[in-house]
Amino acid sequence: METRNQTDVSNFYLLGLTDDPELQLHIFFLFLSMYLITLLGNLLIILAVSCDPHIHTPMYFFLSNLSFTDICMSTATIPKMLVNIQAQNQSITYSGCLTQMCFVMVFAFLENFLLTVMAYDRYVAICHPLRYSIIMNPQTCGLLIIFSLLLSILNALLLSLTALRLSFCKNLEIPHFFCELAQVVKLTCSDTHINDLLLYLVGSIFGVLPLSAIIFSYTQIVSSVLRMPSAGAKLKAFSTCGSHLSVVSLFYGTGFGVYISSILTGSSRKTAVASVMYIVVSQMMNPFIYSL
Repeated sequence: METRNQTDVSNFYLLGLTDDPELQLHIFFLFLSMYLITLLGNLLIILAVSCDPHIHTPMYFFLSNLSFTDICMSTATIPKMLVNIQAQNQSITYSGCLTQMCFVMVFAFLENFLLTVMAYDRYVAICHPLRYSIIMNPQTCGLLIIFSLLLSILNALLLSLTALRLSFCKNLEIPHFFCELAQVVKLTCSDTHINDLLLYLVGSIFGVLPLSAIIFSYTQIVSSVLRMPSAGAKLKAFSTCGSHLSVVSLFYGTGFGVYISSILTGSSRKTAVASVMYIVVSQMMNPFIYSL
């Protein structure tokens, strides 16, 4: 196969979810609607938290940051897809592809870390209520957000920069609706052992560890709640965790579903369809879950 290095590549081609022109029109309006709902829902949460002094608490501070992350995640992928469908042009520049890939990873990592921080917040609130205001003070909350953001940026940059060393084959078609690292690596004619190793290492560490921390937090919460003498106190404690547990289940459940789909189907196009749940639907549903 003819190879070309990164300086020779000017464009990749995002094949999207389907080649059918009629379906593409339906997909355009569907994704436009979901994007607008995502923007509106998450912006309303941010405005509500900002304007109501009664909910200026760590839990709602983290929730507003999660909503902002959801907006950014959707904005990193959907607008480009809509523009490509409307213009009947599947191309994305080499630099644009790497930039999109990096931003998607930044916000995916950040959402992962924010959900872990929110689980820790619930753990402190229920298991150590008398020390809650001391432990979860404004400085600590700010540092947790900054640390999560910096770690997300470092991980995304590390994975993105490894793609710069790759040489690509003549086929530059990505069977997805956005530039995903795993799909870009499949197009290369270079040795991808370093890329694959880093991808699995970072994915394992920063996927398994946060999920383990969430599970540990909730085992401690359940243990603490079961020791409460009042049924009303138990119900109140569980009610403060219900929304977060639903969002965690949606985020990790859809992410795990995409991973299983990529293994079982062997079809990149089917994996792209499964990714809609992880990249688009999850961010749209979060405001509805937290408003219940």
